[in-house]
Amino acid sequence: MENADGIGEFYDHLIPLLDYLLPSYVREGKAHLTVGIGCTGGRHRSVVIAEHLARIYGERGDYLVDVVHRDMDKPPRRP
Repeated sequence: MENADGIGEFYDHLIPLLDYLLPSYVREGKAHLTVGIGCTGGRHRSVVIAEHLARIYGERGDYLVDVVHRDMDKPPRRP
């Protein structure tokens, strides 16, 4: 899934946006920012993206990162 078609381009847009927004939130004195990543089902693509972002920003050490996979325990959707 990490190499899925288009995921690299998605990161190429999302990460610079977060890099722009996060310092602004800190400057404004905001204590929390919630970033929601969704996909159909909530078990595959959104999980991979959330974990990837957490790894990137967690390794930088500038922010405390907490990941919650809201839909992991929900039953699968039926077609």
